[in-house]
Amino acid sequence: MESVALKLRFACTLVLLTISLMPFGNAFSQAVLAPKAPSAQTNNALALAATGVGVKQCLPALTSLSALGIRDSNNNDVLLDWDRKRPSKSSVFSLIGLEYPSDSAAMSITAVPEADGSCSVAAERISFAPIVCKRVAQQELQGYQATQLLNRMVVYVEAREPGSSVSLIDAPPGCLVIRRYVKFSAATPGVGK
Repeated sequence: MESVALKLRFACTLVLLTISLMPFGNAFSQAVLAPKAPSAQTNNALALAATGVGVKQCLPALTSLSALGIRDSNNNDVLLDWDRKRPSKSSVFSLIGLEYPSDSAAMSITAVPEADGSCSVAAERISFAPIVCKRVAQQELQGYQATQLLNRMVVYVEAREPGSSVSLIDAPPGCLVIRRYVKFSAATPGVGK
């Protein structure tokens, strides 16, 4: 049983390496989801799990978005939900736990296959900053437009990143940071639009 699991993990790794070498448009390279500085790559639990259960149509989108989210993490793991009756064209709902040297975060990624072969996606990366939200905005969101959504919640958008937003929620003594990206009918290279 253990050798079967190792063979499956090796096959999934090969698939991921092949997918990671495919050219992706900037539709999935949303900087709002990724930590600032690059580092050594860790295993992509979402891509491995989605490959393992037979997700096909939205696999490139899931792989690309989760790769951004796990960058700089020491470790990650995933909760995955999909339609087991038709996994290759299933909607996928995931929650990724992210471990970093000094903190943790979570990322939710949803991918919904469209009839034209594309996928609509939504991703949210949720973290806590141990500083007040105004300071987070000053340090990370220069040039973004701010909209006060609620008394303790401000949403920031940047015209150069359509479909992306950063929400800061006051949570004394710090700030809850939700980085969000949404794209409808995001084309996969060579498929659909």
